[in-house]
Amino acid sequence: MKKTILALLATGLVVLSAFTTLSGKYVTKGAHIGFFSHTDVEDIKADNYKGVSTIDSETGVVIFSIPMQSFEFPKALMQKHFNSPKFLDTKQYPKAKFKGKITNLKDINFSKDGVYEALVDGEMTIKGVTKPSHQKGTIEVKNGELHVKAKTQITLADFGIAFEKGKPSTNIAKTIDVDVDAKYKK
Repeated sequence: MKKTILALLATGLVVLSAFTTLSGKYVTKGAHIGFFSHTDVEDIKADNYKGVSTIDSETGVVIFSIPMQSFEFPKALMQKHFNSPKFLDTKQYPKAKFKGKITNLKDINFSKDGVYEALVDGEMTIKGVTKPSHQKGTIEVKNGELHVKAKTQITLADFGIAFEKGKPSTNIAKTIDVDVDAKYKK
């Protein structure tokens, strides 16, 4: 009888483990992406708390998807201009994406609490235009969770966002500052 119970228990554990993933994927569904544009005429700031991202600690693959219509501005008119066909055309291009790989993966210990520098090479897609992207940030490992922070700059013309004349050309910086702040769990 004991052998039968042990055999059933062992079989149950094998079946259970087959349906349990032991991958090194960390996920966030609330990544904060903020940007800031400064000109002599106006400062523009926007925040988005709906970024979705994964980090695979085994392969170093990093993926971000940012719903563009989720950026919030202090003024409704700024948001309207941002989403318009003349600027980001968020109906036609609803998401910005980043896919890359941590190039210094061996320097990051995902099982030990600490703050690690992460170097990531990949591609960023905004408004249907994909460009190579080299990013640097930090990954804080604490109690099995990750806290990622990064700062970068994006030149709008690189992604087909440029104004030659008129009010937008004086109100929007040619290069904007972007901050990423995201907390991940397995």
